[in-house]
Amino acid sequence: FPEHCEAIPGVGERPDPQAHPTIAAIAEEAKANQVSVVAGSISERGADGKVYNTSVVLSKDGAVLGKHRKVHLFDIDIPGKMTFKESETLTGGSDVTTADVPVPGGMVRLGVGICYDLRFAELSLLMRNRGAQILCFPAAFNTTTGPLHWELVIRARAIDTQCFMCCCSPSRNPEGYPAYGHSIVVDPRGKVLAEAGHEPTILLVDVPVAEVTEAR
Repeated sequence: FPEHCEAIPGVGERPDPQAHPTIAAIAEEAKANQVSVVAGSISERGADGKVYNTSVVLSKDGAVLGKHRKVHLFDIDIPGKMTFKESETLTGGSDVTTADVPVPGGMVRLGVGICYDLRFAELSLLMRNRGAQILCFPAAFNTTTGPLHWELVIRARAIDTQCFMCCCSPSRNPEGYPAYGHSIVVDPRGKVLAEAGHEPTILLVDVPVAEVTEAR
């Protein structure tokens, strides 16, 4: 597994196409389209030789603004139904991740988590306490946990933190991992602003950040 991973540059650095091919390719797209991107998650080979599940915030000029290593690894063993243990191959991170992203008229502070991190309210609250206004969670809930908890947990985190929630899922592949899909944007009061289905979809949503202050 480690040989299929790659290094990821640190905050303030720029990805190198040879050393960081995946992030470098996404950084080129960010520059070409003049947009900031939350990229990932992808498998990172750390300098310590361990493998992490990592997402990166890239600026519109391709620099790394933030880097989050998934803190809470998903281990599940339901006899006769599902066994999945991230801890067999991955190491958990230990940092709370926020990043300041330039937008027209100023800055927005993003908090970033990955998938199972969403279950733990304390992590989202720590990001909120660091001034986060939008929380971004790339995630791949499955078709068992998704219908039960995906929207419920995201709306709960929005209400807990009075942040906008932007949570992106893979679309469903019937021949692979059964991702639930349903990428979603929720406002600080828990209202769903937009939600995809399980097919490939693009959501374009205006996020009036001033509502964070009003909600709080």
